Parts: sequence; structure tokens; C-alpha cells
Amino acid sequence: MAPPKAVRTISQDAFDELVKENVEDLGMDPTEALEDAIQTLTLQGVHLSGIVTSIGEENLVIQSLERLKELDGVWKDENDVKEIVEWLVKLNDACNVDGSGNAAIATKNGAVQLVCSICGKLGNQGLVSALKTLVSLLHDLQSTEIFKESNGPKMVINILNKRKENLSILNSGFSVVSAAATGNEVLKEAFMNLKIDELILQCLREFNRGSIPYLYDAVRVLLTSDDNRVVASEVYGYARRFAKIGIVEALVDSLHEGIKAPSLVSASVALKAVAVNDEICRAVADNGGIGAILQCIDDSGEQGEKVVARTCCSLLSKQLAGSDINKSAIVDKDGMDKLIKLAMRFSDDPTVLQEVMSLITVLSLRSPHNAARAIEAGAGDIVIQAMQRFPESELLQRSCCFMIRNLVVRNPENRTILLGNGIEKLIRKAKIYKSCKNAATDALRDLGLDNYNL
Repeated sequence: MAPPKAVRTISQDAFDELVKENVEDLGMDPTEALEDAIQTLTLQGVHLSGIVTSIGEENLVIQSLERLKELDGVWKDENDVKEIVEWLVKLNDACNVDGSGNAAIATKNGAVQLVCSICGKLGNQGLVSALKTLVSLLHDLQSTEIFKESNGPKMVINILNKRKENLSILNSGFSVVSAAATGNEVLKEAFMNLKIDELILQCLREFNRGSIPYLYDAVRVLLTSDDNRVVASEVYGYARRFAKIGIVEALVDSLHEGIKAPSLVSASVALKAVAVNDEICRAVADNGGIGAILQCIDDSGEQGEKVVARTCCSLLSKQLAGSDINKSAIVDKDGMDKLIKLAMRFSDDPTVLQEVMSLITVLSLRSPHNAARAIEAGAGDIVIQAMQRFPESELLQRSCCFMIRNLVVRNPENRTILLGNGIEKLIRKAKIYKSCKNAATDALRDLGLDNYNL
């Protein structure tokens, strides 16, 4: 890995001094002095992230940090804690202002270390506010590295272990885990070394599954390879660890609660992250997961829940249907009919249609039986209607081409049906998109057309 390119920076004091010189030595007014300082430093390639560049009233971020530093560890009574919470809320609100750069300013002025310190000392009162503020501060690699150096992972795990009776604190604590571990492989490892997998499973088993939504997000983040500094991520091994201790069964139980369960989408995304190999995918089926997901797909169509529909189809197509055993289970449980029914209900939404096409593509891969079953269920009509209705949806057109290929490559009878309904013209239109060209060419070839390259 190449060393990162050096970035020129400046301290807050040096920046303020430059503005002051513009005013006192050059006679500029404050606004002109500030603009000149910013322009001069920018032209010199100086990185101003984390520098307070406002004038006039004292910056709220700095004001909040200064007061919190005074209160840190020396509060005496409930009134002091209330004041801490008030300043934490002000800091949190400031850091969440889009485009303000306040989170970077706070980080540069020691906010992560300070709030970690406060979190470790607070009792239940005020802890949720402190944890929420910490989440707003963990916005980039620099801030998460400071969190690591401040012993943040151990602090958060201690809070989670000691506050299991307080669901709000648990939820806020897991939101810190998600924020800290995003894009940081070292912090994923730190949390796993602290046995966060066992803690997550314990919480799933002991509490109402919809009461700790950030728990599912923590699972997803811990099992996502998203740190571009790392050549070989360890998340595959972490997923196997999660599965070994029983997380699959717990997540599938969440799916059995049905479409009205507040955790359904989150649990589906978490299960998608866990199901990294054929053994785990089969374990989902063995615990009734396939039937539960198909029921959710059915219900999502009837109740107009597009997010549920997309999420459940994605869970099957991206992970679970990769297992040949699971493919058969999906089709045997009338999966093709349910998917066509879903596509008909959401015929006006190309994103749902795309997920349906992707799933049928996977189910039909190297399976003449499933390809025949798809056509019987109405996949031919659905794909033609989708391509006609959404010619501008590049991703949908591409998914349709992939599906057509799998439906016809081993089923000559399906070629006749689709060609007779005018599929060739639609595929050739899709070839105008660069991302569709290869998929469309392959589909035309496997339809038996000689001029597939045209």
C-alpha cells in the first residue's frame, strides 16, 4: 500500500493570527480579512478542514467544548449533569448541520477524546445524549482513529454490558459501534476481540427484536469489507463466527414475526451480511427462513411495502439463492408465482422489478427446470412489459437481459415463446446503454439469433 500523500495543514492559532494581521497591518475589515486568509491558504494548498472560519459571535462548537472540558469529571450533582447534557445537545446539533464542517472542527479540537471521557464517567442520566454526540463526531477515518486511541471500543462494550436493562442506552451504544467500525477494519477487529458477537446474540435473545434497531446495523457494518486500506479483510471469518454461535437462528426468528415487525428490513440486511457461504445459507433454510422470506414478499405486495419487497428479494438473490438446495426450496414453495405476483403489483416501480428480475436470473442459472417454471409463471410477459415501460432504466434493462439469457440458454422452447412476443427488438434497444451491451449481446446469441453482434 502506497504511503498517503502529505496534506498541508494549519493550526487554529496560526489561522487566527493571519486574519488578525490582515486587519491590523493591511487595514482590511474583518470580513475581507477572513476571505483573504482563506483564499491565500487555499491557493497554497493548505487544508482548512477543522478550522473555525467564522467571524463575530464565538463559534458554538468551541464554546461547547470549552464548557464540557470544565465539567468533565468534576460534576457534583444532578444540575451539573443536566448542564452537561445541554452542552452535549448543542454540540451534537452543531455537528449535524449539513455542510458546516463543524464535526471536523470539533474533532480537531479534541471532541472525540472529551466525549469518550464523559461517556465513560456518566451514569444512566445523560448517557444517551453523550453517545449520540459521539456518533455525530465519528464522521471520518481520522475521528475513528482517535476513538480507537481513546480506548473507545472497550468503553462502549463496558457500557453495553453494564446497561442491558436500558434499551435506549443499548441502542445508542450500538449506533456508536456502527459509526466507529464503518470504514475501519482495525475497529471491527477490536470490537470482535471484545466479543461483541456474543453480546449481540444475547441481546437478540433477551429483548424484543424491534427495540434495538441499531443492533442490526452494527452486525451489517462489522461484516462489511469497506476499509480500502486493507487488502484482505477479516469480515468473512467474523461472519462465520456469528453463524457458529447461533445468530442465524435469532435473525430468522425476526423474519418469522412478519411484515409488521419493525425490525424486518434491518434483520434481513443483517442476515444478508451473515450468510457468506453455502453452509450458512442452508442453515437459513433449515430454520424456516426461506418460507418466512417468501411470506414477507407476498405480504409486501399486498400491503404496498416496496422497501420490504426490495430487501427480501435482494436477500434471496444476492445470498440465499446461491445455494442449489435453496433454489429448489424457493421454487418448491411457489417462489416463482410469488415473484411474478409481486412484479405485477409493483409494475410501476423499476427498482422492485429489477430485484425480481435479478432473483429469477439466479434461480434460473444452470436450471432448465426452474427456467421452464419461470416462463409458466409468467416471467416472459413480465420482462417484456418491464422493458417496454422503462426503456430509460439502464439497470432494469440490464437485469432483464441477464434474466432472458438464463431463461433460454438451456430451454429452446422458451426462445420460441419470447421471440414470438417481440423480445428481440427490446433487447436491441437496450444495447444503446454501455452497461447493457454485453448482456444484451449474450441474450441475443442464446436466443439463437445469428446477427447478435449487430
